[in-house]
Amino acid sequence: MPEPWPEAVAILRADPHFGPVVETVGPCRIRASRGSRFASLVSAIVYQQLAGAAARTIHGRLVDALGRRVTPERILATEPDRLRAAGLSRNKLAAVLDLAERSLDGTLRLRSLGRLSDDEVVEHLTVVRGIGPWTARMFLMFDLHRPDVWPVGDLGVRKGWARIHGLDTVPPPPDLQGAAEHLRPWRSAAAWYCWRAVEMPTPG
Repeated sequence: MPEPWPEAVAILRADPHFGPVVETVGPCRIRASRGSRFASLVSAIVYQQLAGAAARTIHGRLVDALGRRVTPERILATEPDRLRAAGLSRNKLAAVLDLAERSLDGTLRLRSLGRLSDDEVVEHLTVVRGIGPWTARMFLMFDLHRPDVWPVGDLGVRKGWARIHGLDTVPPPPDLQGAAEHLRPWRSAAAWYCWRAVEMPTPG
């Protein structure tokens, strides 16, 4: 797997706090999604607030119900009861339908997202029911491969930051907002290493 953002890895390796994590984990391995942007957003909605195994099962059933073609047209042409039978909650079904409708009526312009700034992408995506700032920022990182996303609302990022910096408590989002300014424009990589830090075994 190729190493993205070698400049980011070099900066984080030189940081006294992130350096040991970089040495332990190795290169940052954020890879842009290979699926369509619409399919990625459907997946993001399905995965919200679910454990990985349960989300994968429901997502797989949904993809099968759509004939393996996750498109706005397919979703709107499929009976809602069939989508519910795949495991979607009522709220997630409403969100997926809203996403499909907005994608077709021109409200949501997924093809042009690459020309928008990070803040504009978040503003554009959060008009969709069920897509909040967290989901939009994950889309920025993993689908648009933006290098300077700093999702302070993510509990894993905050936990990882606390562990990396030896803090006794997990910092609230406002405290973390400006804490990584010295890591611009590579805060996406910093967030990735925070997630990895949470997964590392506790010393001793």
